[in-house]
Amino acid sequence: MKRAIVLLSGGLDSATTLAIARSQGFDCFALSVHYGQRHDAELVAAKQIAAMLRAREHRVMSVDLAGVGGSALTDPGVPVPELPTSGIPITYVPARNTLLLSLALGWAEVVGATDIFVGVNAVDYSGYPDCRPEFIKSFENLAQLATKAGIEGARLKIHAPLIHMSKAEIIRTGLALSVDFRITVSCYQADEAGQACGKCDSCRLRAAGFIAAGVPDPTRYL
Repeated sequence: MKRAIVLLSGGLDSATTLAIARSQGFDCFALSVHYGQRHDAELVAAKQIAAMLRAREHRVMSVDLAGVGGSALTDPGVPVPELPTSGIPITYVPARNTLLLSLALGWAEVVGATDIFVGVNAVDYSGYPDCRPEFIKSFENLAQLATKAGIEGARLKIHAPLIHMSKAEIIRTGLALSVDFRITVSCYQADEAGQACGKCDSCRLRAAGFIAAGVPDPTRYL
């Protein structure tokens, strides 16, 4: 089986991405990152998802993006918006996807994987610049130039299977691949038990997705 690194945050999108990679026949190494986010509930969920979807290995790495600051997701002193905002929201974490993909790329070289899966989406999303197709393509080009594997002729591929899907389409795809969305955590300010606030941008997008998909919302709300 071909090996793949799958970035696994513990949320709805990354769980579906892992299920897609498995359905395509990849031997999956799931990677979660403790980057200084406000809660650990999503990392607990990621561990459960990795086991549920039979990842070969689940590893948690650390990056100090709280030290960088500039985001409501890493600075407890900055409130998470509970109403829609315009432009790039304060929940954007500077350089997060660049650093997460870099960690995935390093691990891929070590385990002999030439494929990396990431659950970014450019349809029903919060407007983050590092979730766009242009970013994914640019990082793939960087990976080819910056690695021993790429220089020696391996073709490195960054897969973003959800990037053009609506949230409803992602949910339907996940359900078809037996993803249990009850254990996923998408909320920006979930409590220690993983219960969602129901008010943040991520919660609103998730709830609207279940309504549009025509299936009951299994999210555990506060």
